[in-house]
Amino acid sequence: MNERWSRIFPPARWLPTYQAAWLRFDIIAGVTLAAYAVPVAMAYATLAGVPPVNGIYGYLLGGLAYAVFGSSRQLAIGPTSAISLLVATTVAGMAGGDPERWAQIAALTALVLAAVAVLAWLLRLSSLVAFISETVLLGFKAGAALTIAMTQLPKLFGVPGGGEHFFARVWTLVGQLGQTNVTVLTFGLVAIALLLAGEKWLPGRPAALVVVVLAIVAMTFTSLAQSGFATVGELPRGLPVIERPPLRFHDVDGVVTLAAACFLLAYIEGVSAARTLAAGHGETIDPRQELLALGAANFAAAMGHAYPVAGGLSQSAVNDKAGARTPLALVVASVTLGLCLLFLTGLLRNLPTVVLASIVLVAVKGLIKVKDLKELWRVSRFEFTIAVAAVVGVLLLGILRGVLLAAIISMLMMIRRVAAPYVAVLGRIPGARRFSDMERHPDNEAVPGVLVVRVEASVLYFNTEHVREQLDARIAAAAGLRAVVWDLSSAPYVDTSAARMIADLQQELAKRGVVLRLVEARARVRDLLRDMGLEEHVGRIGRFASVDDVVRELEAQPAAR
Repeated sequence: MNERWSRIFPPARWLPTYQAAWLRFDIIAGVTLAAYAVPVAMAYATLAGVPPVNGIYGYLLGGLAYAVFGSSRQLAIGPTSAISLLVATTVAGMAGGDPERWAQIAALTALVLAAVAVLAWLLRLSSLVAFISETVLLGFKAGAALTIAMTQLPKLFGVPGGGEHFFARVWTLVGQLGQTNVTVLTFGLVAIALLLAGEKWLPGRPAALVVVVLAIVAMTFTSLAQSGFATVGELPRGLPVIERPPLRFHDVDGVVTLAAACFLLAYIEGVSAARTLAAGHGETIDPRQELLALGAANFAAAMGHAYPVAGGLSQSAVNDKAGARTPLALVVASVTLGLCLLFLTGLLRNLPTVVLASIVLVAVKGLIKVKDLKELWRVSRFEFTIAVAAVVGVLLLGILRGVLLAAIISMLMMIRRVAAPYVAVLGRIPGARRFSDMERHPDNEAVPGVLVVRVEASVLYFNTEHVREQLDARIAAAAGLRAVVWDLSSAPYVDTSAARMIADLQQELAKRGVVLRLVEARARVRDLLRDMGLEEHVGRIGRFASVDDVVRELEAQPAAR
């Protein structure tokens, strides 16, 4: 019971071993994370279409909840760029242009996401997200980055922008370039340059906060404010009011689909970031516990009028590099953000929105992994094509359908690989008693009259036809064939349809005077094949004989046919 409690409530594990020397590091990391979070949260909230302060609420409340339930010691929870855009593009059609309803739907999405995450935790579904391949995510993130960039570039140029999808936004922006506000553009480019310099020369430091402070000072004490700058305006002072979103999920068509897509993105992004940080410290995380932590963080965010939150690598890297030792750093960050909301909101009134756009543009550049795409092109043109398809899907269909397309592509990739497994012809490794693929190793020695094959996957009802076709082709190409040896070591599972196919194959081979032997089957596979009566026709299906043993036996019986 204690072990189960400590698994559900991770502080029960790290609090008893907390060292006093860590407190200084956690405090510094928490304050640093809060300094990073204020401008970034406001930028992402603006991207999501909700009031800027709602982004800060997400960091404050989501971080507190994750500190209680999260299994990572360094992960930081808050709004992310991809989820922000997903919320923006989807909620736009649900809110009918009403800003208040927009914010309510965004909060409701976080609440439904929390329910989905907790349900997934209860059903132990943490492994399901593994079906989304890294290849598809690589393309999806690149497409999301380009889409996000196109929502922010009009702010950088000081033009209205417009358009529902990527290419419409590009066309609209090109048509408005003649209206560019050169002062706003110059200001934004300077902000971007400072942010990039901060990334390079001050990694892990809140460079965005410095840029925000400089921008506010410039707007307050110079005449730049009269040059057409849009500003954040007055933020509401005080802590968020804790209450349930006024809407219910059946009040908004499509909110469940949106929440499911946000859940998929949030969990994959959060677990990936948590694993990366844990590996750097020689630690591990609990993927299932992360589902509960994600649910708790989004429940807290929803109750405070925020929108869906997740663990992101950028904010987590800030937390880690600032020296965070435990999730107590998130508590410190939340307390710091609470103090800012109580006493410092008035200072943000003159913050130009072009600076928030600059922060988003710099943040999303890391989503486009050009090096990884080049590597994919080099090692696998097929997977590169899949990544490009994910990019195009996001650009053409929008980010919500892009998420669903990414999931479908991943499933199709998996089905394709399992439905059409490779069937290898094996030969003896020269000077050894082992066999390997002759296509990869042409110097292997073929066994006269004996065909040795291996299917590189489980043999199941949906791939038996393909496997049989491949086997028939290899049998037809074999000259003077008197025996077929099937190495089952690479087949973790064989179902009844496959067993019937093997029985049919044995009968057809027997009519031609060819022997079929099954070798190195795994325990459950052996049990199934025996129960199906195959041992009566192919000989003993044991666990001791190797491919070489059976081949030598057949070689020693040239006249046994």
